[in-house]
Amino acid sequence: MKTKRKKKTIKEKDKINAKIKIIMFAALTFFACIILRILYLNIFMANYYNMKLNNEKETYVYGESVPRGRILDRNGKVLVGNKAVKSIYYKKPDSVTKEEEIEMAYKISEILKLDYENLKERNQKEFYIIINEEETNKLITEEEYQKLENRKLSEDDIYELKIERITDKNLNKMTTEDKKAAYIYYLMNKGYYYEEKEIKIDNVTDKEYAYFSENSKDLKGFNTKLEWERTYPYKDTLRSILGNISSKQTGIPAESAEEYLEKGYTLNDRVGISGLEKEYEGILRGEKAVYKVEDDNSLTLVKEGQKGTDIMLAIDIDLQIKIDKMLEEELIKAKNEANTEYFNRSYIIIINPQTGEIMSISGKELIKEKGTYKAYDAPEGVILSTITPGSVVKGASIMVGYETGAIDIGTYMEDSCIKLYNLPEKCSWKTLGIINDLEALKYSSNVYQYKIAMKVGGFNYAYGKELKINEKAFDIYRNMFYRFGLGVKTGIDYPKEEDGYKGTNRAGDLLINFAIGQYDTYTTLQLSQYISTIANGGTRYKPSFLKQVLKDGETLYEVKPVELNKLNVNKKYLKRVQKGFRMVMTGGTGYGYMNSAPSPSGKTGTSESFIDLDGDGAIDTETVSNNFVGYAPSNNPIMAIAAAFPDIQNPSGGEYKSYANQTIVSKATKIFFDLYNEKGEKITKS
Repeated sequence: MKTKRKKKTIKEKDKINAKIKIIMFAALTFFACIILRILYLNIFMANYYNMKLNNEKETYVYGESVPRGRILDRNGKVLVGNKAVKSIYYKKPDSVTKEEEIEMAYKISEILKLDYENLKERNQKEFYIIINEEETNKLITEEEYQKLENRKLSEDDIYELKIERITDKNLNKMTTEDKKAAYIYYLMNKGYYYEEKEIKIDNVTDKEYAYFSENSKDLKGFNTKLEWERTYPYKDTLRSILGNISSKQTGIPAESAEEYLEKGYTLNDRVGISGLEKEYEGILRGEKAVYKVEDDNSLTLVKEGQKGTDIMLAIDIDLQIKIDKMLEEELIKAKNEANTEYFNRSYIIIINPQTGEIMSISGKELIKEKGTYKAYDAPEGVILSTITPGSVVKGASIMVGYETGAIDIGTYMEDSCIKLYNLPEKCSWKTLGIINDLEALKYSSNVYQYKIAMKVGGFNYAYGKELKINEKAFDIYRNMFYRFGLGVKTGIDYPKEEDGYKGTNRAGDLLINFAIGQYDTYTTLQLSQYISTIANGGTRYKPSFLKQVLKDGETLYEVKPVELNKLNVNKKYLKRVQKGFRMVMTGGTGYGYMNSAPSPSGKTGTSESFIDLDGDGAIDTETVSNNFVGYAPSNNPIMAIAAAFPDIQNPSGGEYKSYANQTIVSKATKIFFDLYNEKGEKITKS
């Protein structure tokens, strides 16, 4: 029995010894790893970590701001330039004393011309306390000093008592030199201790700038800066398109800080915040010089500063100014006509249909001020404001008919009013009789398009019959319209773009309305892409403001036309639409719109539209809008124009309608061809 117990004890001891050995081995392995790691870090990685330590200890600062790249028009005229703005600032050094600051304030008050009348009484009293310490200490009673000692009053309380007890008689003792120094001292110490204080940022003279630049070592904390401000030689023309940059005070917008910091910006850098300044920030921005701060506080140049790169736009500023002026005049004239009370804006864009280059983009909005209307620039409305297009889209609509087999070249149909069950009678603007596809475009037949749409939807028309369609017909129409650029974003080089409203209800009556441009909405820019696609033979190009990127006058980069898609339709059908649009301008609904243009083609459009008159968020008032698209010359177009005239007529006001749309398009076309010949070459007048 004892032998068995003894064997059992030996086995247990063996197990314990084995565990101890395992633990000891693990501990030795752990410590060996630590020792090896220490050796690795201290021997093999020593140089690396010494370098990292040195980098952490090194301080880098940026030089003065550099000019942004200029924005030029297609002929090299400066649309946005730069001007140098000298400034003087102060940043309190850690070592500076109050006495030194006062001494410097007196010294520079003799040099700087400032509006010293801005010195407030409070600031004057604060300086009086500093330069008359013994005298102002006597303004506090022994009892109040006792309360300070007993912590019943604070140092701030004592200071405020001094401020209260300084009288006008005391302040009258201050000389003009004292008051000037007081104002300088206030500017040096306002705000947070660590902030850079602006002493003079406007109208700094060359003499003042030179003095501070040359004496920066003696004037501790004072220095000069050369900032760059944007200039606009053509004032408000295209300002909303050109955009803005952030101010010196705001720097990088908070919501974009992380993105810009990753690109190497600093928080106080001025950046493009809207328009083309924002779109081309990466090109226009300059790069500040970078300096390394040495141990003796001297600076070593690490990277030289570089001014920003220029961009050349496709815009012709001569064309732009003339169209802007004309549009403003005609818009104000139209307000004096009958039934135009809701008409308050108009948009026009001229584009090169062969490249997508935007040559002019105009918008005007009227606002009533003190009983008279004033026009304001709103060219961004071409890109951001949506409209009900009306019949201008019939080129795309009839293409649906060709491509689906609903009609073919030369198909005749009767244009007379149609009547469907439970729907009001629907007609063209007049009964046109038996017409073919070309005449349907020439005279802008609604009924012809209604009948195509019903066939595409699988419905055979009969008088009084209930309209039931295959809802896929909406997709067929929209897919075709998208290929022309209607209902999709154009890809323009601009920070924002609208693509319009797309109706979700798929009732049959809405399909036939869609076919005549009375359902979805589009921007004037989309209309310009649509007509350009027809004009150039079926290629949808991205509209572009940018034409070239320039460095020191040399072309770094030239924008090539960007093809977004081909129409991918039978060429004979596209030629048929082009022929129909040519007929529109020669005896059709567009006659008189582009008479100054050589061999023009185009399409008019009238649409029923609605506005929210009482501002409650719901549309409540019916209006009529006019639109136009066109191009010239028909065989080799150098320009395409799209124009929108929303709410130009109040139908409840009577039969009279304004012809401002025809007048404006006609004058815009004349302006263009007075500046350009049929080959697209700028006409130079001797």
